[in-house]
Amino acid sequence: MPQPGDTSQLQLTSEESLLDILEETLGGLDDSVRGPFLRQFLQTIAQVDLTEAQSLESWRTTVQRHRELLAAGKTVSLRALLLDVLTASRILRTPVLMEYQELKKLQINAATDSLTGLYNRRLFDEYCDKELNRAKRYGHQLAIVILDLKKLKEVNDVHGHLRGDHVLKMAATTLRSSLRASDSAFRIGGDEFVLLLPQTDAEQADTLCHRLRTQYESELAPMNLGIGVTLDFGIAVFPEAGEKKDDLMSLADSRLYDLKYGRRPKIESSSPESAHEPKMEQSQVPRPITSVPRPGAIPEPAPRVSTSNPPNREQRKWERVSLAGTKAYAVLSDLDQKTARVLDLSYGGVSLLLDRPNGIPTQFNAVLHVPILPPVRVVLRKAYSIESESGRTRVGCSFVA
Repeated sequence: MPQPGDTSQLQLTSEESLLDILEETLGGLDDSVRGPFLRQFLQTIAQVDLTEAQSLESWRTTVQRHRELLAAGKTVSLRALLLDVLTASRILRTPVLMEYQELKKLQINAATDSLTGLYNRRLFDEYCDKELNRAKRYGHQLAIVILDLKKLKEVNDVHGHLRGDHVLKMAATTLRSSLRASDSAFRIGGDEFVLLLPQTDAEQADTLCHRLRTQYESELAPMNLGIGVTLDFGIAVFPEAGEKKDDLMSLADSRLYDLKYGRRPKIESSSPESAHEPKMEQSQVPRPITSVPRPGAIPEPAPRVSTSNPPNREQRKWERVSLAGTKAYAVLSDLDQKTARVLDLSYGGVSLLLDRPNGIPTQFNAVLHVPILPPVRVVLRKAYSIESESGRTRVGCSFVA
């Protein structure tokens, strides 16, 4: 299926005006007159031999489809509409009556939102069902994220709807530029968007949403709106939060409004043990500073850990995102581009797995390559090292601001 994008270069033929003329002319005629004409017309233009009743029904469907597209601000040629109607009714099995560009435009119009170019609500329902079935079949997680443009109405009221439309388009651009090829973005309402993120847990989805939010605010800054426009979001992950689309959407929507009105939403953990861990008081949560890996930079350095006293795994598990089983890795810039596996990531630091850790300085530069995040340049301070039975060494590092 064609991907969302700009379709302004797709040219319509003169048949667009022919469709309007036919619709207006035939609208005032009786079926006894329209039937024979439409039968001959369809036989000529589409090479199909229909009865008068079939011809009338095909034309009524064509007119209805045309009006639906017009209401959505979309136009398409007569041949494209007839192809859609006749193939859907299994009358025309081999589509040979139109140019490829016209077929492409029809497919894009049916699947995308005309303002933003993102997939529309109709396609979201189809894709969501498919992704849920795939996640169930293979035992994968699927994150559903509902995003809402905060204060869009104020932008429309103060700066006008043209500026509001531009704000919406910039949100779509941010989503398209930040998602993986396997992810999908949809506009499902006036200021609402939905993301489908296959094989993504709650922590990874939360990380992505904070990064999207920061990136979007940065892109809006040059507009000098004077209004705090941002992206609010709510996350629900299959199967932890539910197994049905309606349940997941309802929970994501509830968490969206928790965030919108200042109530911190609870995000389910992909780790079963997390349900038994003590809750952290707000004063105990690390305070992020200007550069943070979530949403895009580096957090404050975690307390230095003695080599002889490795960190207590149970005590710190709540703040870690396990990257086991992913292709996450780090390039150690100061060590001849040596690479290391990334075992887990937290607000305070990162754990690396190296074959030969000898020669690693106390502080060094690295580039982290982590799923969902773009490559991030960081400064790391070695905190501890633990040798494993395989002969490799786990090296814990804190971020240096």
